[in-house]
Amino acid sequence: MIKFLDLHKINARFHPEFQTRFQQFLDSGYYILGKGVSTFEEEFSAFCGTKYAVGVGNGLDAITLILKGYIALGKLQENDEVLVPANTYIASVLGILQAGLQPVLVEPDLDTYNICVSDLNTKITTKTKAVLVVHLYGQLANMDAVQHVANQHNLLIIEDAAQAHGAVYKDGRTAGNLGDAAAFSFYPSKNLGALGDGGAVTTNHLDLANTIKKLRNYGTKSKYVNELAGCNSRLDEIQALFLSVKLHQLNADNDVRRKIANRYLSNIENNKIILPLYTGSKSHVFHLFVVRVNNRDNFTSYLLKHQIETLNHYPIPPHKQEALLGFNHLKLPITEQIHNTIVSLPISPVMKTHEVDYLINVLNAY
Repeated sequence: MIKFLDLHKINARFHPEFQTRFQQFLDSGYYILGKGVSTFEEEFSAFCGTKYAVGVGNGLDAITLILKGYIALGKLQENDEVLVPANTYIASVLGILQAGLQPVLVEPDLDTYNICVSDLNTKITTKTKAVLVVHLYGQLANMDAVQHVANQHNLLIIEDAAQAHGAVYKDGRTAGNLGDAAAFSFYPSKNLGALGDGGAVTTNHLDLANTIKKLRNYGTKSKYVNELAGCNSRLDEIQALFLSVKLHQLNADNDVRRKIANRYLSNIENNKIILPLYTGSKSHVFHLFVVRVNNRDNFTSYLLKHQIETLNHYPIPPHKQEALLGFNHLKLPITEQIHNTIVSLPISPVMKTHEVDYLINVLNAY
C-alpha cells in the first residue's frame, strides 16, 4: 500500500534529535513559553525573512489573533469585511468569523486554485478592509496583483500560509513575508509539521507582534496584569523544540516534493486527468499534488484497488457546509467545480522512486 502520507516515516528521521530535545525539556523544568518557544520564534522569523514570529496554538488561532490584533490596534472594526477565497479550508473563514468580522467569498482561478484577482475586484465595498490570501496546496498566490488592489483600496493583506512553508516568491521573499501578517499551521501533515497542534504568526510590525503576544496569553503583558480580553493559545514548548529540529530540513524536503511533482508532470499522460499548473519555480512547495477528474469516486476506487491511498481536499466547500448556513445560498460555480473534481495524490519527502514509478504507471493505465 502506498500511503497518502506516512507521518511515521517522515518523523522517524528525527527521532534521535527529538529524544535529545525532549530530555532538555524535562531537565529544564520550564513547560510553557520557555526558551524552546522563543528560540523557535527567532529561527522561524529568520527563515521567513520577517522581523517577528509569535508562536500560537494552531493555524486557526493564528488567523483569528491577527484579525483581533488589528481590531485592538484600531485598524479593523467589528463587522468589517474580509475578502477570502471561496475554495479554501473552512478554517480560513472561521478565523474571520471568530474575530467578529464578515468573510466575503471570492472565486478562485481554475488554473492555480488561488484567489482570482478580477473577481476580488468585484467584491470590494466601502466595508472591505482586508484580504486574506490563501496559498492553497503550497502555491503562492499572485501577490503583485493582490498588492496592487490592496494599495488602491487601502486594504490590509493577511496571508494564510498554512500550506506554504518555505515557498519563495519571484522577488525572493518567502511565504509569511508577503503581506502585513501571515498565519501558519504546524499541524502534523504540513510541510513543517509538529507532533501535535501548533501555529505561528509572522509580521514585520512590532505593534501587531506585541499585541498578539498579549492576546495569546490571556491578554497579559506581565503576569496577572491583563490589558486585553485575550485567550489561551500558546505554542507548546515541546512542539517548538521539535519544530526547531525539523525546520533545518524543510528546504531540502520541499526540494524533494518539487522533484516528485516534476516527475508526475513530465510522465503522467492521461487526458482523463487534469494536472496542476506549475512554472517550475520555488513558489510552489507541493504541500499537496492535486489533480482533477470527472468521475472522482471511480478514480479513487481504481487507485485504492491498486493499493494507492488518496484524499479529497476538500469534498465540501465552506459555503455548502452546515456550519455556515448563512452562506449556503451563494452560487460559486468555479469553487463548486473544483471541490467536486479534485483528488490529492501521494507526495512526500519520504516517497521512494519505485513508488512514484508505480503511481505514474497506474495513472497512465486509468
